[in-house]
Amino acid sequence: MRESEESVAKKVKSMPTDPARVRRNDPGEPTKCPVWQLHQVYSNDACKEWVQQGCRTAGIGCIECKQPVIDGILREQVPMRERAQMYLDDPTLVKNIIADGCEKAREYARETMRDVREAMGLEYH
Repeated sequence: MRESEESVAKKVKSMPTDPARVRRNDPGEPTKCPVWQLHQVYSNDACKEWVQQGCRTAGIGCIECKQPVIDGILREQVPMRERAQMYLDDPTLVKNIIADGCEKAREYARETMRDVREAMGLEYH
């Protein structure tokens, strides 16, 4: 979710595409291309039309087709990166959250064990 921009781009660019597009000038079929599924999620209608037209006529190459998907993924990551940044900047925040959670869990465990002992008649005074 916070993967680097370079890593996202590299992975999308290396995705397989329509097997019919062996060369740049070979027409393809978007519905046979795994990248098309990502366009369904990340691209608007105008971009999808551009992809369909460009792929079927070999007007665009596969790398060009993948760029809007890369851009969409990176846009989706922005809020996650922003929320995570304060924890990356100050790791003690994470340690404090964990410590607070451990203390709450200990208290719940104490209460549960007290209830168990009481139910079993093992109350210690």
